[in-house]
Amino acid sequence: MQMFLALSRAIDWINESIGKAVGWLILISIFVSAGNAVIRKIAPAYSSNAWLELQWYLYGAAFMMAAAYTLKQNEHIRIDILYGMWSRKTQHRIDLFGHVFFLLPFVTLMVWLLIPYVTKSFHSGEHSSNSGGLILWPAKALLLIGFGQLLAQAFSEIVKKIAVMRGLIEDPTPFVSSHHAAEIEAEDLAGEVKK
Repeated sequence: MQMFLALSRAIDWINESIGKAVGWLILISIFVSAGNAVIRKIAPAYSSNAWLELQWYLYGAAFMMAAAYTLKQNEHIRIDILYGMWSRKTQHRIDLFGHVFFLLPFVTLMVWLLIPYVTKSFHSGEHSSNSGGLILWPAKALLLIGFGQLLAQAFSEIVKKIAVMRGLIEDPTPFVSSHHAAEIEAEDLAGEVKK
């Protein structure tokens, strides 16, 4: 199990590093969007669909490559109303079940299906059908990379859940009941309003 935990730590470190780094892509895409809007108004002859598509690629890259980091931080979407009512031990069982029977099969299928999809696009040199558009295989490759990261993170989360349930490691995400979570959120909102 120690070998799997070491691999899990490496996956966590890689996905956290990537997840934090791609946040800058949002800022870059904002500048691209603003620049494109200004160029369309001031000098429409120099405007191009490539800038619009670049903006989409940057947003897509940020969200796809941060998905694994979101899972690692336990910030993914779930029905917290029910989830928060159960004990932490039950929550671990629910998470493990969900990761093994839903997340892992889904991301494995996506990686499996995306490999030929990206390969075909790369070999054909597929371009956007929009006038002046960009090549498509880098955007498709980002999908494959993002789902690959998510697959690795799913494995890491499964290893950590089993280790926590066996008492081999401390719980990386402490128990917070739904009532306590609502109180914390209310305090955060009140603090923001006071600022």
